[in-house]
Amino acid sequence: MSTDSKLPAVIVSRKGGVKVIAINNSPVNALSQAVREGLAEALQRANADAEVQAVLIVGRGNVFIGGADIREFGQPRKPPLLTEVCNLIEASNKIVVAAIHGAALGGGLEVALAAHYRLALPEAKLGLPEVNLGLLPGAGGTQRAPRLMGVKAAAELMLGGKHLSATAAQAAGLVDRLAESGDPVSAGLAYANELLAQGAQPRRTRDIAIVDKATALAELDALAADTAKKNRGLFSPLKIIECVSAAVELPFEEGSARERALFAECLESAQHAGLVHAFFAEREVAKVPEAKAATPRALGRIAVIGGGTMGAGIAVAALDAGLQVVMIERDAESIARGQANVEKVYDGLIAKNRMTEDAKAAVMASYTPSTSYEVIKEVDLVIEAVFEDIEIKKAVFRELDRTCRPGAVLATNTSYLDIDAIAGVTSRPQDVIGLHFFSPANIMKLLEIVVPAKVSADVVATAFELAKKLRKVPVRAGVCDGFIGNRILAVYRQAADYLMEDGASPYEIDEAMRAFGYPMGPFQVTDLAGGDIGWAARKRRAATRDPRVRYVEIADRICERGWFGQKAGRGFYLYPQGARVGQADPEVLAIIDAERARKGISPRKFSADDIVRRYMTAMVNESAKVVEEGIALRPLDVDVTFLSGYGFPRFRGGPMKWADMQGLDKVLGDVLEFSKEDPLFWKPAPLLEKLVAEGKNFSSLNQLKG
Repeated sequence: MSTDSKLPAVIVSRKGGVKVIAINNSPVNALSQAVREGLAEALQRANADAEVQAVLIVGRGNVFIGGADIREFGQPRKPPLLTEVCNLIEASNKIVVAAIHGAALGGGLEVALAAHYRLALPEAKLGLPEVNLGLLPGAGGTQRAPRLMGVKAAAELMLGGKHLSATAAQAAGLVDRLAESGDPVSAGLAYANELLAQGAQPRRTRDIAIVDKATALAELDALAADTAKKNRGLFSPLKIIECVSAAVELPFEEGSARERALFAECLESAQHAGLVHAFFAEREVAKVPEAKAATPRALGRIAVIGGGTMGAGIAVAALDAGLQVVMIERDAESIARGQANVEKVYDGLIAKNRMTEDAKAAVMASYTPSTSYEVIKEVDLVIEAVFEDIEIKKAVFRELDRTCRPGAVLATNTSYLDIDAIAGVTSRPQDVIGLHFFSPANIMKLLEIVVPAKVSADVVATAFELAKKLRKVPVRAGVCDGFIGNRILAVYRQAADYLMEDGASPYEIDEAMRAFGYPMGPFQVTDLAGGDIGWAARKRRAATRDPRVRYVEIADRICERGWFGQKAGRGFYLYPQGARVGQADPEVLAIIDAERARKGISPRKFSADDIVRRYMTAMVNESAKVVEEGIALRPLDVDVTFLSGYGFPRFRGGPMKWADMQGLDKVLGDVLEFSKEDPLFWKPAPLLEKLVAEGKNFSSLNQLKG
């Protein structure tokens, strides 16, 4: 049953005594104004038609109704509102059956909940994921779902934003009947006619009583406490619980009015704006000039050079995508360790009952370990993932240049190094590109695709195609020290160091950034990654460091003691008996005091707002420089980098969106204020000054030209 955009958004037909209302709004049958209007009109006509005994609502194509129309986000809402349509469905004097196949998400599920009977086909998936956009179900979902599936289960469904399978939905009470197979129209007609033969009457969800209200409210109180802890700073999850509480305590009409009021609050919130920006940015980020200009090269068999943590993670990501993978290491002992690193991931899944031994064996059949470069002569793409040393990487690329077939893509996984210099040691710089994975590479979503000067457009297109196969979020980056993410990270991490030396403890800084929405603060992240990694990078850059730039040595003092973080049992924090959560360390505070005294710094107090203000201002100012220099194509590329790879709170939309919402004039004012203390570090980005002078924001630069 295909959709046809030339037909109306809602197609109405009659099969005997059943009026069939089919949603026809490809690709996902989104609830556009035309769909809402068509649904309302069809229902009104069906109710007025004496020959109609029942109404069947179905979706054409592969889905029932995928949710709201994203093209209407940010636009004034046009009548009829979905709330009105759902109330019309529920109030119908003829029985209404929803036959669900494919997705019934958000407003789509709310339509189904308003129907009197629900049938699901095997491939159906049902959910209320509005929380992912900083919203709550606003068309009766928070009132009807608890009446059908129970209060706690309904709240958890909405808070999690996940989908239920057809079987799980029936077990939960959202679905009355499962169809074994068939198309939704024939299955739905059969069910509707069966109900008519039984003399079934309209069965309105709103009329279902919620029993044992005291228990339900106690469960919601416990859920609210847990939600507040898990979703620090998030607005809509607690509003969802408030709505579900209203379903328990209030009559349906009053509960629905409460839902609409709280939905309006969420809709107007900065968090909703940030989450919508993140939603669209992740779809825009793959639109790059090279992908439009060229066709990707073949991608079937790849090689990974290096079997350490990163190499193994890349290999797993490729194996999971169905690719053939060859792993190369320098000797038998190293390749055995590399294979063990790969198998360890799958063994972990087996231990959690998320994979079988047979499934592991099937995946590993696509994996070939070797110590010889000769076995990669015919691969389509090679990813180098060896130690972060440019001379070692150059040696690998000389070998790849000698071994690999013409046209093979040669990629480096470097985090910082000059890819133009690496490409320069080969006879084919047009085939060399950066693929900066984030650890663990089989889990982390971000993939920085770093574009050196001489690379061919089809190689860039191939990299984006690989990202799609690996289910990564790709961001195009230019060549510089650290590319987009690590370059900006170095600057705001520097701002954190200055805050620490000037008077804030690392624990105060971490707490302030967690309250802002980060899962971890910067010093916790250092301990998790290993302080020795940053220490090595600082020593590497020592010879070229500008002597005028302020340099904080506290982290060096800590590393000199061998305190490298969690793996060493202490870093900025103490980790007794291998604890995962660190404790404040008085000896670290003593080191900080000693460094302040040595430099003659009198510590001052910083509030949490002061800390966030300096941290974020440093991040945004450097981000503006990255965009201006073309290292990032657009501000949204910076946002996606930090949302997908650096734990930036999604509800804030990314650093550039956050800056837009603060007002760029305010951000520039902060840079200028802080520059009175340190004009070298707090030098305003010319792009930031230009946008403020023109009264524009970063979002104005998000459309690519051409």
